[in-house]
Amino acid sequence: MTEKLTSSSETRGVQGKKRYAMVIDLRRCIGCDACMVACKAEFDVPVGVFRTWVPYRVTGTYPNVKKHFLPRLCNHCDDPPCVRACPVGATYKEEDGGFVLQRYERCIGCKACMASCPYNARFMLPDNRTYTEVTNVVDKCTFCYHRVTEGLAPACVQTCIGRARIFGDLNDPNSEVAQLVATQPVQVLRPEEGTKPNVFYIGADRNLTEHGRAVYDTPEVLEEDRKNFTDAG
Repeated sequence: MTEKLTSSSETRGVQGKKRYAMVIDLRRCIGCDACMVACKAEFDVPVGVFRTWVPYRVTGTYPNVKKHFLPRLCNHCDDPPCVRACPVGATYKEEDGGFVLQRYERCIGCKACMASCPYNARFMLPDNRTYTEVTNVVDKCTFCYHRVTEGLAPACVQTCIGRARIFGDLNDPNSEVAQLVATQPVQVLRPEEGTKPNVFYIGADRNLTEHGRAVYDTPEVLEEDRKNFTDAG
């Protein structure tokens, strides 16, 4: 029997502050990659690296096969190990909103945050990036901080044609994201890490999990996914 990945819906984060979260409803995801393209366009993300990506696994025997998509991004954890790992304070967490962000001017490119992230959500901006002065520093998803703080949805959420991505303030009980987390059997990735992630999944195939961890979320598989996307990009 596989162990449940269900996350509790208790209020976390800083009391009296917003706590933004994303619910990804895998029952609606069709793997169109529109979210990935929108993110690339919004941030001018270089070829070969990604702020969000959509790996998948195929199960079954032909002709009875099925694709299982698992969109990935920074989980904006309540207890982010990347913040603790950064020796120069380049990675930090916003109290209001819970965004985990980067101070690019402080980043020394040591990759300590990359090594500490259990979700493989960080990458180095390559030094051949000609359209900005920011190079050789670590980058990642920001939950579209610049959009959200202006009252807009993240680019990936806005572009999702199946409305598989739902975003909002988890500390607002009237928000759709809070109601989904409270009423649906949501799951988080790698709960054993104790990071308290703020990306929740609905409908992850439990047949692809073992010991409370998604098989397609082991370090080996994550690295394989990254390499495959880099080679394709």
